[in-house]
Amino acid sequence: MEKIWEFYEHMNEIVYVSDMDTYEIQYMNQKALDKYGFLSLAEVKGKKCYEVLQGCHAPCAVCTNSYLKEGYFHEWKYHNPVIDKTFALKDTMLTDGMRRCRMEIAIDMNIQEQQRKTIRQFTDNEAMINEALRVALAEPTPEESIEVLLEYVGQARKADRVYIFEEMPDGTFDNTYEWCARGVTPQKRNLQDVPYEAVEIWYAAFQRNENVIIKDLELIKDSNPKAYEYLKPQNIRTLVVSPLMNDGKITGFYGVDNPPAESLACVSTLLWIMGHFIISLLKRRNLVDKLERLSYYDQLTMAKNRHALKEYFTTFGREDDVGVLYCDVMGLKRINDTQGHQAGDELLLRAAACLRRHFDEDELFRIGGDEFLVLFGGNDKEIFLQKIEALRADMVESRARMALGYVWAMDTKGGLDYLMSLADEEMYKEKRDFYANNENAADVNA
Repeated sequence: MEKIWEFYEHMNEIVYVSDMDTYEIQYMNQKALDKYGFLSLAEVKGKKCYEVLQGCHAPCAVCTNSYLKEGYFHEWKYHNPVIDKTFALKDTMLTDGMRRCRMEIAIDMNIQEQQRKTIRQFTDNEAMINEALRVALAEPTPEESIEVLLEYVGQARKADRVYIFEEMPDGTFDNTYEWCARGVTPQKRNLQDVPYEAVEIWYAAFQRNENVIIKDLELIKDSNPKAYEYLKPQNIRTLVVSPLMNDGKITGFYGVDNPPAESLACVSTLLWIMGHFIISLLKRRNLVDKLERLSYYDQLTMAKNRHALKEYFTTFGREDDVGVLYCDVMGLKRINDTQGHQAGDELLLRAAACLRRHFDEDELFRIGGDEFLVLFGGNDKEIFLQKIEALRADMVESRARMALGYVWAMDTKGGLDYLMSLADEEMYKEKRDFYANNENAADVNA
């Protein structure tokens, strides 16, 4: 394939090729090397394309790899804030033996387009917001839209980090989203359960309808030691933080770390305007989550339902070990008839709680009025059996006795439906034996 690149070497457009699976750069023509400040292909070959071209530490949120197929070009436009250029892009897939390669040709927009979207326009907040929202709202889910939006803001404002904090029910704050520039250490994992005291002074500013602007972190060391304690380990020098307002209530905040000092006022205005759109995306995310819970979870026990079970089937490889546990809550009908449906619901909740204490949430399904199913995806049969024995003791203690039937399979080639039917048969055997050998079986969960 080396001969092919000779055709592109001296083109006046940027051309690069990267491995679609590893993201490693395979080729950049002379125009691309010049544009990014490299002297030779050897300097960049094997490096990650998202690091070299976009200044990201992870694959770009706007990556088009999923759209590419051999013999066709995917065409789109994008303003690259790293080099402040707007390009018409043509992307396609090439194959080199077993390797899938992405080739991109980047064409500078014509003079009229460049004049219409000059760097001055992109530093103007209105134009920048429009562009950021355009690329963000093209994403299929609210989660992806938020990630793309933060990435674009971070790159356009040459920041180290852009992030969102949301207030939790207990009054603490979790860092729920972040974008980091190349070489910047992600902080999200370390910034969970942040106490209100750490941002109390910020909230006072938010309530006055003001953003927080820190021009030099060292200046708040004495006046706001709690905030300083959180910010200093993150190598923060400057920042701008803006509230997230939902129906007049502050529900969190978002901010930009280490933008250039001369752009702090501009960034502050940007964040104040964009907060409305961030809230809209968070509301969309919450609505999608709620619809998913309604569609995939039993609303009484919050165990997954049959719709979720059908999707879960697709996650099992045919070679995977699996333990199938079928559970029938004993005496539910009698309790509903004699004590009322509230007592019956309480029994089902106790049974679900027992199962959760021994099996992971993702493994638990309610598949009938009095039936639960566990699909144990671990590869250790002994652990599966130990969990079942522990469950037997727990359900007696919790007054939530269930008839249990289970099977262990070394693979799922026969189908999970078949394994479920075997476990179901074992469960009915145990249920018949229990009622045959216990005179007071009717009061088993009393």
